[in-house]
Parts: sequence; C-alpha cells; structure tokens
Amino acid sequence: MPGPAPPTSDRPLRLATRGSPLALWQARRVAALLARAGVASEPVVVETEGDRRTDVPLERLAGRGVFVTEVQAAVARGEADAAVHSAKDLPASAAPTPGDLVLAAFPERGDPRDVLVGCSLEELAPGATVATGSARRRVQLANLRPDLTFTGLRGNLGTRLGRVGSGGVSAVVAARAALDRLGWEPPDGVTVAVLSPSTLLPQVAQGALAVECRADDDRTRAALAVVDDPAVRAPVEAERAFLAELGGGCTLPVGGHAEWAPGPGAPGRLRLTGMLGSGDGHVVLRHVAEGADGPSLGRAVARYLLDDAGGADLGPWRSVP
Repeated sequence: MPGPAPPTSDRPLRLATRGSPLALWQARRVAALLARAGVASEPVVVETEGDRRTDVPLERLAGRGVFVTEVQAAVARGEADAAVHSAKDLPASAAPTPGDLVLAAFPERGDPRDVLVGCSLEELAPGATVATGSARRRVQLANLRPDLTFTGLRGNLGTRLGRVGSGGVSAVVAARAALDRLGWEPPDGVTVAVLSPSTLLPQVAQGALAVECRADDDRTRAALAVVDDPAVRAPVEAERAFLAELGGGCTLPVGGHAEWAPGPGAPGRLRLTGMLGSGDGHVVLRHVAEGADGPSLGRAVARYLLDDAGGADLGPWRSVP
C-alpha cells in the first residue's frame, strides 16, 4: 500500500552515509526511490570508526554500532536529515539512539543469504582456510566442518574478495546482496556458492536497507514513509526483536532470518529461525517458530533459545550500560 504524499520543499533531503562503495550504492538507491516519489535528495558522506580502523578485527571494536554511530550523530546534529544504513549494522538494543532517531523506512531487501567465494563447502579440502571477519559465520561453518581453519577479514568488498587464492585462503564468505548490488562478477574459474539459511543462518536484517531520521522531523518522516515497504519491515522487525531480547550484552554468535510463511493457510504469518552458538562453535542452537506479530515472535524465539535450549549457559555474557 502506498504511503502518504511526500511534503514539498525546495531543499533536498540530506542523506548521511558511509563512504564505502557499497554504502554509497545504498544511498543512491534510496535517493532513486525517493526521486520516484518526487523527493530530491543529496548525499552527506561520513567517515566512521569502522572505516578508519581497518586493521582492527571487528570483534575488538565497539560492536555493531561501529559502522553507524557517527552517521547517526550527523543526523542528530542537524548536518543531515536522514541516515542510510545496512540494516544489519544497526544495534537492536532498546536504548535510545543519538538524538532520538527513529527507523522511518525499510525500503527494500536484497538476497539475505551468504555465499562462499572460491569454492563450495563440499569442495573445500580438509583443513582448508576460510576467511571471514564474522563470528556468526565462523562458528556455523566450524560446526559443520570442524576440520576447517579460519582467518580474519577486513576492508571493503573488493579487498576482501581479493583474498581468494592468496596466502593460502581457499574461500571467502560474503553477503550475496553486496555482490549483487555492486555488480561483482567472479573471475574465470572462481566459484560462488550460495549458502542456504539451513546451512548458514544470515545475520539479523542482512540484505535490508534502513533509513533513520529525527523523531521530531515531520517533513523527513513523511517523505521516508513513502518508500517504507511493510513487506520488508515486518520480517526485519521480527529479527531485530529476536536480537534485542537476547540483550545488548550478548557477546555470542547470533543469526536470525524471518520470512513470510508459505502456504494458503498462513496468510500474514511469519516464520523465524534463530541461532545462538558458543564462541568455539562446538554448540550451535537453532529454533524455528511462526507467528503473526513480528516483535512477539522474535522475543519468543530468543526466550526459547535462552531458557529452554540452554543458551543462557553458553556464555560469556556482559552487561551494557
């Protein structure tokens, strides 16, 4: 269902974004969707800590907010009207965002699955080295293939994909949506193997775009409402509620994927799969449930993993202010 008519103004909406090739693609995509609705916009490029400190593993930085906090701050300070994010980079904590921001639009979602670039999981030789900077990916693959060896991975998409076949790396794990959006084509002889969620559960909100603005900015909220897609918002909100219920203090590998339940007997119902693993990959817990309300479904799946499946005993957990 289309949203309300956008407000009119002579000033373009200023869209804050990171400066990576993928982030700029995302900002341009949101700008194109806004333009279809008659809303002009322009980018405001912001450098984040995650962009500056490419030599530090993500696990040692400040968590999920490392790619979004400074972009959010630009909006809170009035230097931009809205912030365009990869939704997977956004923390799901109930704590308020800088400047009281709201998630005004989830415009679209690409393919949420991960891929192995280099060769398929079955083709990986015993003891092969896989490059990934994600604990979620590492523990799930280690649980399936305990023989594999892992090495860290940072940098933009081109840099990461360039590791294939270099320094003993047999394959690199990447997001399918990132490859699609940047139009990346594998070199001759390089396999791209899609990993189904049943094999490797994606990161919460992977593939989705998210746009934030100030809660009191009625003009921007009305403009962004036009490009918000309810069919994307509902599954993403279920996944984010799952992550939030696990708590901001969860330092364990987490994955979650929601989709509309198939079949004529399930109209308006979501199916959510949640995953919680031990840091060493020896234990990977999964639970699948269906429900009509996304946030309630997300919380229920998280509570099952914590309370009934033994997730609360995996540790370590920490409190976050």
